[in-house]
Amino acid sequence: MNRTDFQRLAELRLQEARALLAAELPDGAYYLAGYAVECALKACIAKRTQQYDFPDKKLVNDSHSHDLGKLLDLAGLSDLLKNDVASNVELKLDWETVRDWSEQSRYRLYEQLYDGNPFGGLYDARLLIDAVESEKGGVLRWIRQSW
Repeated sequence: MNRTDFQRLAELRLQEARALLAAELPDGAYYLAGYAVECALKACIAKRTQQYDFPDKKLVNDSHSHDLGKLLDLAGLSDLLKNDVASNVELKLDWETVRDWSEQSRYRLYEQLYDGNPFGGLYDARLLIDAVESEKGGVLRWIRQSW
C-alpha cells in the first residue's frame, strides 16, 4: 500500500458509504464512512515517510491502528486541527462526530441498538457521512489538503 492507494481507497469507501446509505443500509454506510477517514489519515502518514528511509518501528506499529485520534497524531495533523477548529465551528462539530467512529462499528446491527427502529441507524450513518464530506467543515475535505 502506498499514499496513492490510501487516497483512492478513501474516496472509494466514501462513495460506497453513500451508496449504502441511499439503499437504506446504515450499518455498512456508517462503517465505510469512518473507514474513508482512516484511509485518508493513513495517506497523510505515508506522505511523511521518506523514500529509501528505513521506517521507525514504533511509527510502523502505531500506524496499524484504527483509532482516528491516534492516526491524526501520527499524521502530524493534531496541531493543525486545533488551529483550524478554532476558526471553523463546522469543522469542530464534524470532527467531534467523526472521532467517535470505531472499527468495531462493523459488528453493530443498528436496528438492535434502536429497539428495532431502522431509522436510528440511518440517522447516525447520514450524520457521519455528512461530517466526513460537508463543504463547510468536512473532515475528509480538510484532510485532503494535507495528503
